[in-house]
Amino acid sequence: MNETSNVERSTLNVQTKYYSFGLIGYPLSHSLSPQIHNAALQALGLDGKYNLHPIPPFPEEYTVLEDLLKQVRQGEISGLNVTIPHKQNVIPLLDHLTPAADTIGAVNTIFRDEDQLVGDNTDAPGFFSDLENFIANNSSFTIHHSPSAIILGAGGSARAVAYALLTNGYSVTIAARRIEQAREVRDQGSGISEQISVVSLSNWFPIPDSCSLIPAHCSLIINATPIGMHPQVNASPWPAGVPFPENTAVYDLVYNPRETLLVRQARAAGLPATTGLGMLVEQAALAFERWTGLEAPRDIMLTSVESHRRY
Repeated sequence: MNETSNVERSTLNVQTKYYSFGLIGYPLSHSLSPQIHNAALQALGLDGKYNLHPIPPFPEEYTVLEDLLKQVRQGEISGLNVTIPHKQNVIPLLDHLTPAADTIGAVNTIFRDEDQLVGDNTDAPGFFSDLENFIANNSSFTIHHSPSAIILGAGGSARAVAYALLTNGYSVTIAARRIEQAREVRDQGSGISEQISVVSLSNWFPIPDSCSLIPAHCSLIINATPIGMHPQVNASPWPAGVPFPENTAVYDLVYNPRETLLVRQARAAGLPATTGLGMLVEQAALAFERWTGLEAPRDIMLTSVESHRRY
């Protein structure tokens, strides 16, 4: 009698499992996550679908969020991504946070571990992985021995970026319109806050000597605000007429449009600059691996999202 091998049975189980993924946030009409994850499922021959779950800000839709997380707990949904404005709202509904999500104070990926709901943050490693690729592909750009970075914004994305940079040897300046929000980012984790300074954008940008507030040997400027995102494509978080520091790279987390005004400004000043498309794909790949236990097809995910970009 022919017996099915363990490998064949394992492959059969993977092939017959249905994966239901989704994204919580609001608004979601601009999201490229369905294209990325559905392409990954198709490439690996997996049965499943990635859906959008637009949930407006609380309190009206809190029960909808609770119901979605209940479906993850029961195995009806295989995993969820979380974006603005719910990266912190979901935390009280979870059983555990990974160390990164706990320190950052924001969750972008939810998965089930037996009967427990776990919140993770793949934004931080996704950002730093793409940042390393960006630097490696710009051989003329050199990171200083004591690198420093300016992060524009103080939301959930800024928290993840700050965590990634701080845990990789950078000192960080948070520049935000609300100084109290910047201080919250500074104080988010024990043992790293001494490497963060804060600046109020209202006290920074219109004044002529704004560059005096930029750290010496600044290596990176990161836009972690939504400024410049479609449809406000003619907006930039860096005001016209304010010079960029020399020998600095610019990383704009906004990935739609293909080339943001901030990226154009930086390149016009002779600086290397990129959007956050690579981070988008890398954080998605890490989430996909959390949910499936399989290696994500990154090249296919990147190709799929490039083919669907319209702006």
